[in-house]
Amino acid sequence: MKNKVFCIAGLFFTGCLFCGLQGCKKVISVDLKEVPPRIVIEGNITDLRGPYQVMISQTVNFSADNTFPPVSGAEVRITDSTASVSETLTESAPGLYTTSLLQGFPGHTYGLDVKSGGRQYTASSKMPQPVELDSVNFSQDIDLGGNTIIEAVVNFQDPVGLGNSYQFTEIINGKRLDRIFVFDDRLSDGRTISEILFTDSAYLQIGDSLEVQLFCVDPKIYNYFYALSLISADNNSTQSATPANPVSNLGNGALGYFSAHTVFSRSGIVD
Repeated sequence: MKNKVFCIAGLFFTGCLFCGLQGCKKVISVDLKEVPPRIVIEGNITDLRGPYQVMISQTVNFSADNTFPPVSGAEVRITDSTASVSETLTESAPGLYTTSLLQGFPGHTYGLDVKSGGRQYTASSKMPQPVELDSVNFSQDIDLGGNTIIEAVVNFQDPVGLGNSYQFTEIINGKRLDRIFVFDDRLSDGRTISEILFTDSAYLQIGDSLEVQLFCVDPKIYNYFYALSLISADNNSTQSATPANPVSNLGNGALGYFSAHTVFSRSGIVD
């Protein structure tokens, strides 16, 4: 099962050696060398009505706070290559660039072009055809402590033909979880899918308001978030932050992604 939770955090490492009966302690410090900051770009365009946004920031060193400073003054352009239409985005807040006219359509290919600090970063993403989320129901289980675990189950029909890739995200009582689940049809092409959105804690409670969003994404975006989920599992992290090193669809060494995807939502009350 390929559902994965993704979340990334900074790394802090200190070792301590205790010296037996004498009670002495030796602190071992690891020299984490500083590296030049790298640009982080997160951009999305969907089949929902805009505006769409591109966020640009930069990484910090291990010793710094886990806050990524915004990058202002960039030149950001999104092009609908299928319709030969492009738009230069406006910086609506520090590091946040927003469209005003562009509209996303399934089947169209979109290009992102960012110029910042004398360098150029590009990406391309083709928006897949939409897939409807038929329904959402709930799975209940009891953990070792006797607590009831409630998890959402998504039900949808995968189209015939390999290559469909999906993300799912949950919004509980108006708050979006920082975990994204990914799934592809490599082993379930053309089938009716019922997939549990596993979490590592009991987030859902009876009476909660839940919205589940299904994103149809292109294969490169699926691979990016799948790799990000593996890094998250390795780090055993509980906090989210984008900078990491999965393979991005952005060029010239940028971190992050640019995704053109469809969105289908289902909402209800947990019962």
